[in-house]
Amino acid sequence: MGKTCSKSDRQTKGKQIIFKSKDGEVFRIPAIYYNENEKTLFAFAEKRTSSNDSDAAALVMSTGKVNSTSEVQWSRPTEVVRKCSSGYRPMNPCVVYENHTQTLFLFFIYVIETELWQIEHHQNKARLCYITKKKNEEKWSEFTEVTDLVPVFNNWSTFAIGPGHGIQTKTGRMIVPAYAYTKDKEPSPHAFCFYSDDYGSTWKCEEMLSETSLECQMTEILDSSSKDSLIYCNARTFGGHRVQAKIDKTGFHTLTTVTPLKELNAGCHGSVISFPAQSGDANTSQEKWLLFSHPTKQKSDWERLDLGVYLSTSPVRSVGEFNLVWSQPWVINKGPSGYSDLAYIEDGWFACLMECGEKTATEEIACQVFSYDEILKGIPDSQT
Repeated sequence: MGKTCSKSDRQTKGKQIIFKSKDGEVFRIPAIYYNENEKTLFAFAEKRTSSNDSDAAALVMSTGKVNSTSEVQWSRPTEVVRKCSSGYRPMNPCVVYENHTQTLFLFFIYVIETELWQIEHHQNKARLCYITKKKNEEKWSEFTEVTDLVPVFNNWSTFAIGPGHGIQTKTGRMIVPAYAYTKDKEPSPHAFCFYSDDYGSTWKCEEMLSETSLECQMTEILDSSSKDSLIYCNARTFGGHRVQAKIDKTGFHTLTTVTPLKELNAGCHGSVISFPAQSGDANTSQEKWLLFSHPTKQKSDWERLDLGVYLSTSPVRSVGEFNLVWSQPWVINKGPSGYSDLAYIEDGWFACLMECGEKTATEEIACQVFSYDEILKGIPDSQT
């Protein structure tokens, strides 16, 4: 989806490379958000000195201007958060937009020690932080640490957020997906979310999902029967099938879905978004459909292949209940594939920011823009 541009722009035709790894500089953990008013994609990633989690050094950003034909012209990456002199490193970018104040929030964890060390020692060394950027402002704010949740953090062995994107619901609630390891003798991870009902001024914790679950994302669907909103959660597991759940007024509830989503051995992060129904029927004007991205194959536990997108055009069948019939995946990236993050642009167009490469998935983070029509054509046997 490229076009001719100046040398200062990072752009190729088709799949656009946004962050390119090289010796001593590896990019991982993509996050993306589309601002409809500004016609701009915001892409984020971790910059590391190696592929190891312990070598995260900064969070980087690139912005992409989207034109009328959904072509994107990307800026050069810039650092927006750096590793602290005290050793805390920024990880797990998770972006969410607050509409009332027109403020872009970039959440992340500042953390020392490895996740394994924290779990083994039952000592949470992660801190929930964010920076913000308001409309028409070029600079990001200084980072803010969410200190009112410190007592809760002390109950966990460790935690992380996202990564990828959070959401703001129609009622104004901001939701940041997360998971935490319990402080039991044998800690286990459980997905949950942080949420704010006052435009991001204060934050609380939703209850945890009872099933073992890790990195997750959430999205909002309108129940066309009751006109109520439902929050859908899709979470990583350690293999078998992914956890699919809903959040309502009574808490977190695991779903038994028509179509289970297969999880790779040891699991992998996936992304989910809702988007306007593309049927053209006036009766479905408020209806939301779902799109999910995840690698479809693997060579070993940590070598994942062939990133695919799955479509659900009938997520809600009855009042307060999900249906969740998923299509077969359309593979949008053949070969090594890792973490991904989806964004709906508008007019039936999507963007997927993904880890990929020729030999390994840590060679680059690229953005693929594609249409709903392409999804339909790409799904095997046109199963939706």
